[in-house]
Amino acid sequence: MGKFITGLEVEQIEDVGAEGRGTWRLLAPLTYISTAGETYTVPPGFITDFASVPRIPLIFDYLGDRGNLAGTLHDYLYTKPAVTDKGKADRLLQEALIAQGVNPVMAFCFYIGVKLGGAKYYNQ
Repeated sequence: MGKFITGLEVEQIEDVGAEGRGTWRLLAPLTYISTAGETYTVPPGFITDFASVPRIPLIFDYLGDRGNLAGTLHDYLYTKPAVTDKGKADRLLQEALIAQGVNPVMAFCFYIGVKLGGAKYYNQ
């Protein structure tokens, strides 16, 4: 199983509206080691909104406010690709969610969400 070897140290830099989805700046590196033994480090200063779950009733109730570590890693992989394949970034999200302690069914739901809706955010 993959694992995070550092914790999430952030400061909120913007709170967007009543939704509460703000943006956050990493204060220290966030490092993840995948099940394949690959190491990914999100550098200090990186800006994230954690896991971008749509504010649709039931979907947000089930998936919202979970997976901040994995969401930050995934944001990084999308904007500063440490991998050249969107599919790999999406699979790493699912793996990292489970490593973070998110239920595997929820992790799969996140994976399907980014697989279907993440293309417009992936920066090759």
